[in-house]
Order: sequence, then C-alpha cells, then structure tokens
Amino acid sequence: MPSGQILLADDDAAIRTVLNQALSRAGYDVRSTGHAATLWRWAAQGDGDLIITDVVMPDENAFDLLPRIKKVRPDLPIIVMSAQNTFMTAIRASERGAYEYMPKPFDLKELVATVGRALARPTGGPAKDQESEPEDIPLVGRSPAMQEIYRALARLMPTDLTVMISGESGTGKELVARALHDYGKRRKGPFVAVNMAAIPRDLIESELFGHEKGAFTGALTRSAGRFEQAEGGTLFLDEIGDMPMEAQTRLLRVLQQGEYTTVGGRVPIKTNVRIVAATNKDLRTSIQTGQFREDLFFRLNVVPLRLPPLRERAEDIPDLVRHFSNLVEKEGLPRKHIDGEALDRLKRYRWPGNIRELENLVRRLAALYPQDTITAQLIDAELDQKTGPGPSAESSAPVEGETLSMAVERHLGVYFKKYQNTLPPPGLYHRILREIEGPLIGAALAATRGNQIRAAELLGVNRNTLRKKVRDLDLQVIRSAR
Repeated sequence: MPSGQILLADDDAAIRTVLNQALSRAGYDVRSTGHAATLWRWAAQGDGDLIITDVVMPDENAFDLLPRIKKVRPDLPIIVMSAQNTFMTAIRASERGAYEYMPKPFDLKELVATVGRALARPTGGPAKDQESEPEDIPLVGRSPAMQEIYRALARLMPTDLTVMISGESGTGKELVARALHDYGKRRKGPFVAVNMAAIPRDLIESELFGHEKGAFTGALTRSAGRFEQAEGGTLFLDEIGDMPMEAQTRLLRVLQQGEYTTVGGRVPIKTNVRIVAATNKDLRTSIQTGQFREDLFFRLNVVPLRLPPLRERAEDIPDLVRHFSNLVEKEGLPRKHIDGEALDRLKRYRWPGNIRELENLVRRLAALYPQDTITAQLIDAELDQKTGPGPSAESSAPVEGETLSMAVERHLGVYFKKYQNTLPPPGLYHRILREIEGPLIGAALAATRGNQIRAAELLGVNRNTLRKKVRDLDLQVIRSAR
C-alpha cells in the first residue's frame, strides 16, 4: 500500500475535495489548503513528501513560490496543475524544478500514478535561472494532443537527447525544433536548420560536413559545413528521409563517434551539436525499400515526437487564429474579427496544408478584404479557392457515355449556379487544374504502388516535376510491395 504525506494547494474547494478523496483512497495522507502562504509554511518546516499545487493562487503565483521551496527542499517532488494549458506553462513548470506538469482537466488515475512514480524516485535539484522570455509563444493550442507535446518538450529541454519529429507538411516541425533549442540547455549556441529536400543530392555531404579547397571541381576555397556552423548548438535536419545513402553513412559515423571529416579532408573533427531530425515520411517503409539505413533510424529515433495534423486538433483553431491575427497586426495589417459561424467553418475544414495553410489564410483575409468582420460566406469563398468546386450529388453522379471533358463541363455548370448573378472568386483555372491533378497523380501512384519513377513514366512527366507536384498537393505516398 502506498504511503506518504501529500501537500495539496488549490483555491478551488471542489478540486481539493476530489483530489483528497482519490489520494486518500490510494493510501496517502493528504493536507490541503487554498493559499500559497500556508503551503510555503508547511514545506519550509519540513512537512510533506510531495506537493501538488495549482499555478494561480489568491495570494501568490505558484511559479514564484516554487524556487523558494526548491531552495530549502531541493529533493521535494512538486506536481504543478494549471488550467492555463499553454506551451509556456509547461516550460515554466520544468524550469522551476517541477517533477511533472498536469493540465486541467486531468485524469485522476494518471495523477495518482504520477504521485506514485514521484515518491518512488524523487527528483529535484536547484531551480534553473529564468532567462528573459520572448513575447511570442512559439507553440499554440490547448488540445489534449498538444498538451502531450508540451509535456514531452518540457522533459526534453534539460537534455541533449536526439529527437525525431514526424508529421505532415505544415504541422510545425521546425517550430518544435526551435522550441527545443530556444528553451533548452543549448539556447546560447547557434540553431542551424537544413532541408535535405532542398539541396541537390550530390551537394548534401559538402553542405553538412564542409569541404576542403580543391576537393572537387569548383571548390576554390575551404567551406564550413552545417555541423561546424552549429557547433555548441542544435542542428535541425529537416526532411531527413530525402538524405542520400552516402550522406546517411557519414551521419551515422557522427552519431556513433562524435566526429566527422570534411569532403576532401583527412583529419577527423570532433563535434558537439544536438541533432533534431524531422520527416513527413514513414521511415520504416523507407527502410524496407532500402532507401534509409535502419541503424541510422534507431540512432535518430531516440525520442520520437509525432505532431498531429490540424484536423486532429480542430479545437485549437480559434487560438491559432487569434495568434496569427496578432502577428499580422504587428506587421501593419488590419485586424479582422472572425465570427462564430466562420470559425465553425474553419473547424470543419480538413486543412491539407495544416497550420501553414491556416496562417496563410489569416494573412490573406487581413490583406485582401475591407470588411472588419469575416463571415462564413467569405470563408466558404476562400476555401473554395483552395480546394476547387466541392463534390455534390448533382455534379459527381456518373453519366453513361460521358467523356472527361463533358464531366468537367457539367461540374462547372453546377459550380456557377451557386453564384447566380455574381462571379465566383478569381483563379478558377488553377483551382480546376489542382482538382484534376490531385486525383490523377494519386491514381498513378496507387497503380505503381508508390513508385514515383514508374508513376512519372506512366504520366509522361519528369520525376522531379512529379515530386514537386506531390509536395505542392500534399499527397501522401505509400509504397508497398507487390
């Protein structure tokens, strides 16, 4: 049976009652209060084996109290609760030495289990010095999915563990990497980002590791690579799945031995960087097809973080809209009010471009529309421009003997009917092309089991053109064996 004394502080009597009952049933002795001053007195005189406290108290903020408690009781584990479920709340809790951060509402079983872990292996230590914080919160959202991300990041900040961030395009993978750097132990060092997909494959090794004078044609001087530029800080390797095999072998050596050689160089160079990688691909599939080294995957995937697509965290859209509205207002664009019905439209949309697409929409609304209030009708028009005419029973029903051009003509007739005496938003040509290209390329990739070389041959286009289309259309490529 568990044992130990819990000091509980929350100004909400109902929460104190519920937690008191749950912890008492679990076998703990609980002392509760609604004031920070009482909690401080108990802790200072040596009472309690663990503290559970809310952040906002009537007489003092818990974040101001925690450093004092940790100074006199450095090994006393503290669990922080908060209804202000933001990224910065989780980071402040970690910086002030909290054992764990629990967003409200929380799961009672999870909290009791966390208490058990904390008492079995107390953690503590002096609180870290708090440095100045940026005005802009780097990550926004209060959904359960984002709370898990915040808690994971808070645990990772004081470490140098290698992190692999996965997620669809536009989910904010570089933002998470920057947050790991800006709030971690390497914050005073450089943050260097490199996108593997944006560099010609034959130049990636030189880009990462640098080259010596005369190493290859055109190498007129010595050039520092990204590892050298990131020394003492963080190196973010985006789209790691596009790294060629030769560069993968070199990177594996760095991760195994902590050193590398420049292209054309002979002397090993010691390196001290934290590696954060990101991908929008299924690297396990790439391993099966021989496109990615399994040993490198395990070296990079020490701590995996999956960023949810925006459609899985639609409840965060109002917060994200407010955040982007603040940014565009600071840039000099007028602030717009998006009414409730318009927000509902945004929450029901699938967001193939994820957060990046939403940010672009907010900027477009601020720049192009004179209205102070954005209505559902304006949102519908903007989303029509992004997705093209949506399917309907009248436009999508097959007609016997109908050719593709006849189907498109019928489809457009239905589309124009929606606008009656007005014209639809501009850009119809490109919207129709996008609507046709997506299914066409998707069908070709499905027919070739995700083999982009064969799909390009089938379509009669250059492979690089196909890859660009796949990225622009946010198509998911799933490759499977026959």
